[in-house]
Amino acid sequence: MNKKHRKTLEQIFQQPVHAGIVWKDIEALLKALNAEISEGSGSRVRIALNGVRAIFHRPHPHKETDKGAVVSMRRFLKEAGITC
Repeated sequence: MNKKHRKTLEQIFQQPVHAGIVWKDIEALLKALNAEISEGSGSRVRIALNGVRAIFHRPHPHKETDKGAVVSMRRFLKEAGITC
């Protein structure tokens, strides 16, 4: 995991919740963590990491995630055993 991935992870776990994390940065972090990412229908993205599976929606029309998606991603990473 490089410095940019570490920064993205810190943003996800930041309190109060940090909105505006670019979705591509989150996907890059997940790939660095060896997550399996597959496309679903529409804007859905299926993610599997350490035996934990989740479905997220890519943000559109903006590229940044909202607070709710960041909270969901934080929960997913915690369940997969990833912490900051």
